[in-house]
Amino acid sequence: MDTKEPSFEQLLTKLEEVVSKLDAGDLTLEQSLALYEEGMKLSKQCNQLLNAAELKISKLQTAFDETE
Repeated sequence: MDTKEPSFEQLLTKLEEVVSKLDAGDLTLEQSLALYEEGMKLSKQCNQLLNAAELKISKLQTAFDETE
């Protein structure tokens, strides 16, 4: 069983699908709320991955600057 976390790109694709479904406007209120909730969770996961990448870049830059 693969328990690997989804990549940023996979999460972003899912988020884009959610947005497209919401934009279509042919959902019930309950469906819209469920998709909105899913989209917010996906957005949070994407943001966490971006923050982690930014932190890693900052650490690498600091380490690089210290070696000069």
